[in-house]
Amino acid sequence: MKKKEVLSVLLIILLSGGILKAQDKNMEMKLSLKEAQEYAIQNNKMMISTRMEVDASKVAVWETISNALPQVSASGSFTDNLKLMTTLLPGEFFGQPAGTKIPVTFGSQFNTGASIQASLLLFNAPLYIGIETTKLANKLSEKNLTKTELDTKESVSTAYFLILVSEKSLEILNGNITNLNETLKSTRSMYSAGMAESTDVDQMVSNVTMVENSKSSLQRSIELNYNLLRFQLGVSAETQLILTETLESLTSNINIDALLTQPFDHKQNINYMLIEGQEKITSLTLKSQKASVLPTLAGFYSYGVNGMGDKISTQQWFRNSMTGLQLSIPIFGSGQRYSQIKKAQINLNRAITTKDMITEQLLLQEKQLRYNLVNANLQYKSQKDNVEVSKRVYASTENKFKQGMASSLELTQANSLYLQSENNYVSALMNLLQTKLALDKLLNNM
Repeated sequence: MKKKEVLSVLLIILLSGGILKAQDKNMEMKLSLKEAQEYAIQNNKMMISTRMEVDASKVAVWETISNALPQVSASGSFTDNLKLMTTLLPGEFFGQPAGTKIPVTFGSQFNTGASIQASLLLFNAPLYIGIETTKLANKLSEKNLTKTELDTKESVSTAYFLILVSEKSLEILNGNITNLNETLKSTRSMYSAGMAESTDVDQMVSNVTMVENSKSSLQRSIELNYNLLRFQLGVSAETQLILTETLESLTSNINIDALLTQPFDHKQNINYMLIEGQEKITSLTLKSQKASVLPTLAGFYSYGVNGMGDKISTQQWFRNSMTGLQLSIPIFGSGQRYSQIKKAQINLNRAITTKDMITEQLLLQEKQLRYNLVNANLQYKSQKDNVEVSKRVYASTENKFKQGMASSLELTQANSLYLQSENNYVSALMNLLQTKLALDKLLNNM
């Protein structure tokens, strides 16, 4: 009986574990645009990788600094001379006749040694510059993390916008399909009553089919956009995303005048700061190459003991120690150092030129994005008005068609114009959101 109870408990645990896993796979997330951005900052794979690069750069700083700190090492040895070395000495040393050789064995059976060494670089100009360089590289990696955050927020926003715009288009198509089906039903009734021709019915069927095909294509695009957002968020493909923002809420928060009057300092732009940091690193590289012709001075100290004897327990011990300085002076490098200095100077000049180019690009980009925002806002308002006009035209034409005062071709054309105006409106809305996003990124508003 107890075995059955144990098996039942294990079965319940396994089943509950499977249910929990299934729930994880079908996890539901409700996200505003801000929440989606913040979640991506923590879980996006590129963000995780970039944070690792920052951690690695911090370790690299200490790795370089450690070369300038005292280095201490210890060593030990034990030797068992299985067969001591024998050499021949002149017999005269031992009172023997000249020309004779006497074999003599030197050394002891066991030799033991232990020592400790300490060294310190007293002067090494390239090393000190290298420490400064790695510290700067660490700061650059942190700035690169900031850039990755901005890029991630931009990518998340774009995917978020695409989903909302696509779902808005789907809503428009669903409404249009409903209207067309009602019109098709009325047309068939009119045809049965002899008030319409069979071609009118065929035309309406064709219209419904065409819009339904567009709907199917749009639904596939929506799922693709959701997968794109899932990728940016760093969540599984099974995660159900629910967006809590609407196009209306996003567009209502756009303050065109505030954006157009906000000042722009290109030196605070992350791209400028990165290239400026790269210029500083290149300058330090040149300084390091020039410093390579300077001497290197190091100090050292060692202390050790040596033991010798024919028995391990009766070895005689002797101490030894020494301290000193070691100076290394570069004299001739076959022109290699000159070439390295020349190359570093060229790289520095390139970095300065690149910084100037980035400055010009940012200033031009600022003017262009402000102009694009004004134009996008005008297009958005214009297309919004066009939708209302085309909607009224379609409703009027549909009413005339039902009264027999307009042909099915005229109704089809009116419907096409209405759908086109809706598409133009949605495209203008997407363009406005993306243009604002680009300007926000440039002005560090994200």
